[in-house]
Order: sequence, then C-alpha cells, then structure tokens
Amino acid sequence: MLFQIDTVALTEELLQAEEPLQEAAQESINLWTMAQYGGWIMVILALLLACACYIFIARMVVIKQATREDKSFMDRIRDCIHEGKIDSAISLCKQTDTPSAHMIEKGISRIGRPMQDVQVAVENVGNLEVGKLEKGLVIMATIAGGAPMLGFLGTVLGMVQTFYNMAQTSGGLIEMSALSTGMYQAMVTTIGGLIVGILAMFAYNYLVARIDRVVRLLESRTLEFMDLLNEPA
Repeated sequence: MLFQIDTVALTEELLQAEEPLQEAAQESINLWTMAQYGGWIMVILALLLACACYIFIARMVVIKQATREDKSFMDRIRDCIHEGKIDSAISLCKQTDTPSAHMIEKGISRIGRPMQDVQVAVENVGNLEVGKLEKGLVIMATIAGGAPMLGFLGTVLGMVQTFYNMAQTSGGLIEMSALSTGMYQAMVTTIGGLIVGILAMFAYNYLVARIDRVVRLLESRTLEFMDLLNEPA
C-alpha cells in the first residue's frame, strides 16, 4: 500500500514538472516577436523594407508597360513613311506610348536631316527612357548593402549595452538570464538586417535583368528604324 502511495505521489510530481515544459513548448518564436526585441534599429529596417517593396512594385509596373507593344507597330510605321504620311506615323507613336514609340517619334520628326543626326536623336531619347526605367535602383542597391550593416550595428550596440549592464553590477556578475536576453536582443537586429538586405539584393538584380531586356528591345527597334529609312521608297 505504501509503495502504491509513493508511486502516485511520484506520478503527480512528474506531471507537475512537465506542465512548464509543455507551456514552453507551446511558445514559438516568430518574426513579430523577434522584431519587438530589436529596438529602434528594427524600425529603420522596417522602413527600408517598405521602401524597397514600393520601388520594386513601381519599377515592375513601368517595365511591364515598356515591354507592352503591338507586334504590327513597325509594319504600320513603315507603311506610313513609305506613303509619306508623316503625321499619321507620329500620331501612331503617340497612341502607342512606349519607350520604343517615343524613340521612333523623335526619329520621324528628324526625317530629312542627315542620317547621323537622326540616329543620334533616337539614341538620346532611348537613353532618357532607360534612365526613367532605372529610377530608384540606386536606392534599392543602397538598401541591399546598407541593411545588413545596420543589423550589425544593432548587434554591436546591444552587446555593448549588455556588457555595460554587467559592469554596473556588484563584482561584475550578472545572471545568465539577463545576459542571454541582451544577446538575444542584439542578434535579432542582425537577422532583420540580413533579411532586408537579401530581399533587396534579389529584387535589385531581378529589376536589372528586366531592364536589360528592355534595353535590347530598344536597340533592336533603333536598328530596325534606321534600316527602314535606308529602304528605297
């Protein structure tokens, strides 16, 4: 009977000891919880992430509009020029409203001048259009390189604060819980900085690749237009 009572008491003690472990197991670490421990550095990183997302979405919309073009556009321009309908060709370019159409419109307005002048005018407009597409990419590249550095700065500041608190205690001793909390807060900023930096870097490289495709398209349209002007009437 005594053995049974001791067994029941031991079982109850084990169940009571498991309750805190179960509660701890139920607690999980998510990004929002981590961000709350990061301090003011995480606020700056959040703003940088929002800025990078805005630039990425805005550039994607502009690039998509730049690549939207009627396949029969150049054929219609060729027909208008061969028939001497310059005004109709310019109107068609304005209606199309794409970077390549802007280039062709500038070239059409220079018809009658030396071919070199026409080509220079077309290329200048092309450079301006590419500059519009690249608007904000410098900021994106800065975020990609600067966000991890801000994260490391937050880590260093957190570690300095932790050791400062340790030095302020009597005998330079500090509880392990306080030390681990300070280090946890310090490492959170590194994670946040790396996340923002990695996302911004991939977004920047993707935008650069898409813009390169647009540049090749503009170069192709320039050559096609110059060949069109050299065709016999």
